[in-house]
Amino acid sequence: MTYHPKSDFVAVMMERGFLADCTDYQGLDEALMQGVKPAYIGFDATAKSLHVGSLIQIMMLRWFQKTGHQPITLMGGGTTKVGDPSFRADERPLLTEAQIDDNIAGIKKVFSAYIDYDSDAPNKALMLNNAEWLDGLNYLEFLRDIGRHFSVNRMLAFESVKSRLDREQSLSFLEFNYMILQAYDFLELNRRYGCILQMGGSDQWGNIINGIDLTRRVLDNSIYGLTSPLLTTSDGKKMGKSQDGAVWLNPDMRSPYEFWQFWRNTTDADVGRFLKLYTELPVDECDRLGALKGSEVNAAKVILANEVTKLLHGSEAAATAEATAREVFEKGGVGDDLPTLTLTGAELGDGISIVQLIVKSGLAKSGKDAKRLINENGAKLDDKPLSDAGLMIDSSALSSPIKLSAGKKRHALVQLAD
Repeated sequence: MTYHPKSDFVAVMMERGFLADCTDYQGLDEALMQGVKPAYIGFDATAKSLHVGSLIQIMMLRWFQKTGHQPITLMGGGTTKVGDPSFRADERPLLTEAQIDDNIAGIKKVFSAYIDYDSDAPNKALMLNNAEWLDGLNYLEFLRDIGRHFSVNRMLAFESVKSRLDREQSLSFLEFNYMILQAYDFLELNRRYGCILQMGGSDQWGNIINGIDLTRRVLDNSIYGLTSPLLTTSDGKKMGKSQDGAVWLNPDMRSPYEFWQFWRNTTDADVGRFLKLYTELPVDECDRLGALKGSEVNAAKVILANEVTKLLHGSEAAATAEATAREVFEKGGVGDDLPTLTLTGAELGDGISIVQLIVKSGLAKSGKDAKRLINENGAKLDDKPLSDAGLMIDSSALSSPIKLSAGKKRHALVQLAD
């Protein structure tokens, strides 16, 4: 990774579209120009992998390090036990400590692709877990020392809480404590590591403000908050979701080919914006590629898919994914990196229905969806239209791998285990 000490991080955030709001643009800018400064983003361990919706925050940490500063990835081993109520319609299910630890182990895998934790540079990244200071808190002391700084009236006015109450949806006391614990994270990181900045999505604005106010009251230190926009695609879909569910970052939950294909399927209107946010191509080049029209924009989408996949999975995985896509879409082949369903002889038995195969291969969520796909002429078997929802596939049909397709862009292989 190339470092540019004392570069203008705030300007990069503005120029590339990362910035939704900041508590003090000038103050933060001046603080960052004084030398290496730490900043953090927290990630609660609610799943075994982060998904594309978190990638904007990961890229912010990457740019923070590239501009000469020290990123901190804070794992929410403590706060996950409570659950963030921000803009939730209901309470998050409580996880066991073992589940949380397992999720943290999965989440950690992705960060080293973007952030340097191993160099001897003064801005070497840190990975911390807030369970380190939250697990050992004495409740009465915490209430006396920290709780007294929080106004319930003010906390109720935060939009993330207010929207829940306005809909007359329950907000448990456990969840209400989340914002106090997150604020305490900022206080501890400032006290222990000199951390001056918390970043996050715009839904975290209230939690960030709480942390700033608490740290100023307790330590009388100047610290800052910066948020990124909550992204939706140009057609209104939540970023990180696809037709077949969340776009996970861990390769065992979403293959590099499927990840590449997600970005290749970006709508025309989003190409320029996504190039700025999710790649490191110069802004002028992002604008040029984003302005392409007609069939030319497809070349820009391939560049987007390659650049994003390189950062996460490496150059070789990106090249393999592009080659597979070209073989599948341009030559009608099956490719080497398509999602593959391997059936054992026991699973196949005397035969398995085509509807079950479509569901098992991930091309439909249910048998009902698979039948609808077939009835609407959206399914293909070995590139030929599939019209019989009652078709049975036996061992003779699987003497060689078969290719299933849902529409023009989603494909899978089905093969019989040796």
